[in-house]
This record gives sequence, structure tokens and C-alpha cells, in this order.
Amino acid sequence: MTIDKADVKKILIIKFRGIGDVALACYTLGAIKSNFPQAKIHFMSESPSNPLLENIPLIDEVLIAKLSDNLSTLKLIKAVRKEKYDLIFDFYTNPRSALITFLSGAKYRAGFPYKGRKYAYNLFGPEERNLYHSAILHFKMLENCGIKLENTGYEVIFDKSVVESSQKMITQLDLKEFYIVVPGGGWQSKRCDPVKFAQFIDFINDKYQMPCLILWGPGDLPEAVEIEKLSNSKPVLAPKTDIVLMMSLFKQSKFVLSNDSGPMHLAAAVGAPVLGLFGPTSPKMHGPYGSNNEWFRNEKLECIECNLLQCPKNHECFLEMELSEFENKLNSFLAKNGII
Repeated sequence: MTIDKADVKKILIIKFRGIGDVALACYTLGAIKSNFPQAKIHFMSESPSNPLLENIPLIDEVLIAKLSDNLSTLKLIKAVRKEKYDLIFDFYTNPRSALITFLSGAKYRAGFPYKGRKYAYNLFGPEERNLYHSAILHFKMLENCGIKLENTGYEVIFDKSVVESSQKMITQLDLKEFYIVVPGGGWQSKRCDPVKFAQFIDFINDKYQMPCLILWGPGDLPEAVEIEKLSNSKPVLAPKTDIVLMMSLFKQSKFVLSNDSGPMHLAAAVGAPVLGLFGPTSPKMHGPYGSNNEWFRNEKLECIECNLLQCPKNHECFLEMELSEFENKLNSFLAKNGII
């Protein structure tokens, strides 16, 4: 099927799961708006992603999905049908989102041709997921739908009050020309050990005299505190922040050093240069997206990229990261971004 762009007045994008996955799907927004400049763009996701989506001007309306039971799905289907969408991009493509898309009444329905879900769509992305970075996978669906990849990307714009709050915090913490460390991560095995983070922070301080701000989210505070205690260079432990304030701080930093996590993708989304630390997951599939960003991992291990939630060994993927190799990667990363 070929999309007649004149038919498309209202578009729905569906992407559930974590805020990092949603941030990666949002890179399609610029291209979608360029190809359908008069169309309204709605985005359906789950509540944790709302702070990101509400601050993206390309999105006209955010739909928060409650996915607790079959009744909630029926309510979503009813709400979607009421909106009378012309085109739906189901970037999630699980059984529930496929059903919502199929019963939407939309003329054009795009999804991935996964087993048991192809019935829902008349336009398809590539079948093989593991060939592409997560952001590129979404672009491939657009290309398959005949959409030109022009002006890809999106901008996150914060209210004046958010910017003022982040600037006030920076002033109160007496930070200038600082970078940010983010110790969080959805799986325990994805989290770089505090002792290694402390080593990296001390190295950056010794070589570049650049102050460090440690940002933390729910569940990350014990590790953030431990990093602060183990470091000799006195990094600054941030007070509690919310997602929007965290993104604003990312935007004002020199760069971000982060585990593979939602905040890593949020930092890249707001334009902060990101150096991602990787162990059990694939940086080629899930690394920080964008030409300014880099990733670093211990390439010497046979067990690297194991995808295990818990390490059955001694977390060598992080604990045995060589400082000399980290220095080489950091130097090239900082030079590329004009930071040194």
C-alpha cells in the first residue's frame, strides 16, 4: 500500500515500555512532520514517559495508556477510534498494541511483521530487529512506508521555570563547566560498579579539573552515595530531581557519563554529548544515538554482551575496564565534541 499524503490529517504513534525506548522512537518525529506538515501528531505511551513527551513541541497531544487488564485495552480502543486517525505507526508491535491498531479504524496502519501480529497492519517495518540500532529500526519502518528521512530528530523545550530551577541548582551547588555521571540502569548487571565510576571520576578530575555532578533516580541513591564516598575528587551529589529537571541539567552540562539506561537516552535527546558504559547489552543496538555520542566497553571478554540480568561471574565487564583504554576513548570523545 502507498500512503496518499493528502489523506493524512491525524497521526498516532504508539510506543510503550521505558522512557529510553520512547526517546529513541521520538527521533522519527522530525521526518514524520516534514512529510505530513499539516497533520496533527499524537503519541501514545505509558505514564513514565509523559515528562519527556509533554516537552516535545512536535507532539500535539499525549495519550497515556493504562495497560492493567482487558477492560483498560477496550477503553483505549474506544478512545483511539473516537480520534479517527488516518495513519498509525505502531513502533511497539506487541499483541495489545497490534489489536489497538487493527481496531483503530485508521486507513494506514504500520507495524513490524512479527508472528501473530501481521494481521493488524497494511504497512510494515523490517522483520529482523537485530540488524539495526533501535533508532534506525524506526527509521526503516518510515522508509518502508515511503516516507523520506528529512529533518530527523526532535527538540525538547522546557518551561522557563524548569530552566530557572536547574540554573538555580547549579548556582547553589557552585558548579561551573561540569559534567554529569548517571549510575542508574534497569538491570543490576548493566550498572557500572561504584568503585569503577569513582576511578573514572578521579581520573577526569586529575587530567581535566572538571567538576562532576552525580544525578540519581529512584533506587539509585545508595550507589550514588557510594560513588561519592569512594571518589577522592569530591564529586557533587545532586539533591532529588524529577525527570524534567534532570533533562534540563543534562542540557547545561559539558557531557554525560552513563550506564545503558533511560537517562542515557534522555541526555542524548536533549543534545548533551554522551559517553555510554556498556557490559551485558549491545551498544550497536542500544547505544546513545547521535553523531556526538560514543560508547565504551571491555572488548577483551568472551562473555561481553551476555544479556543476562544478573552477572554469574564477578562483573568483569565493568570491574576490569582498563583505565588506559577509557582514557583513549574519553580523549577522542571530548575532542570530537570540542570540550578539549
